[in-house]
Amino acid sequence: MTRLPDLADIEAAAATVYQAMPPTPQYNWPLLDEALSTRAWIKHENHTPIGTFKARSGQVYVQRLARRQPDIRGLVSATRGNHGQALALACRRAGVALTIVVPHGNSVEKNASMRALGAQLIEHGDDFQAAREHAILLAERDALQLVPSYGPDLVAGVATGWLELLRACPDVRTVFVPIGQGSGIAGAAAARQALDRDVRIIGVVSAQAPAALLSWQQKRVVEAAVGPTIADGVACRVLPQETVDVLVEHVDDVVAVTEAEVAAAIRLYYRATHNVAEGAAAAALAAALQRRDDPRVRGRVLGLPLTGSNIDTAVLRGVLAEDSP
Repeated sequence: MTRLPDLADIEAAAATVYQAMPPTPQYNWPLLDEALSTRAWIKHENHTPIGTFKARSGQVYVQRLARRQPDIRGLVSATRGNHGQALALACRRAGVALTIVVPHGNSVEKNASMRALGAQLIEHGDDFQAAREHAILLAERDALQLVPSYGPDLVAGVATGWLELLRACPDVRTVFVPIGQGSGIAGAAAARQALDRDVRIIGVVSAQAPAALLSWQQKRVVEAAVGPTIADGVACRVLPQETVDVLVEHVDDVVAVTEAEVAAAIRLYYRATHNVAEGAAAAALAAALQRRDDPRVRGRVLGLPLTGSNIDTAVLRGVLAEDSP
């Protein structure tokens, strides 16, 4: 069995998170309920200092690492943007040097944010996996600490948001969770287990990046090509073995959403709540809309994480204008 953070570990992580940010709100929006034909609580992780749920995991990882290794030379990691912003924010607070590797063609505005937060940014490769392989090389060459995309401290950090949601909204019975490298969905599973709640967890992938869906279906790591997608936060060619283990052991279902469904969800979030959602953040709402007539979803109170708002202006402009994504 895959070990997930327990309640004590998550609450300790929350104490670290709250040194840098307050808990985020969870709101119910009547226009979203109307579209979903059921009640939904939106967890507004777009309200963190960097507009993403990963603000939590970055703080916990860096603070715990700094306590274990106070003489650390520097960190290096790969990202599509939100993981890197979280590490940059945490490293700036801790006074630790950070190198971030992103693929070519990455979000212009996420790149700018990471630089503004103090990270050295390197562009390498055509997708996340290529960037990650280059980060591994830099770690070995420059004697830097490689930050993984999945790990127990990252999961404990993310789980703090799910703990907030499930405690504030005990009527939630189904949650939809976007799957990138896995800390988000593992955090949901950890909070459910820690509180012993009867909550159905449904993972969400882009149809353009089906590796997590295929891995869950086949119960093994499956690599799959990534096509162009506005949901860049879930554009993963391959997942860590630990993530696949969590999917197999703790996730009830995994669904794929199309580019058109994600774009429609971004527009709905804006119209119904006037919140901006990036593609991966809108994926959970897109999946809930897709499955609203499923008897395992219909009539159940939903928990939907709005995981981030870091979408480039040009992309958002096109989506809101109902251009093809």
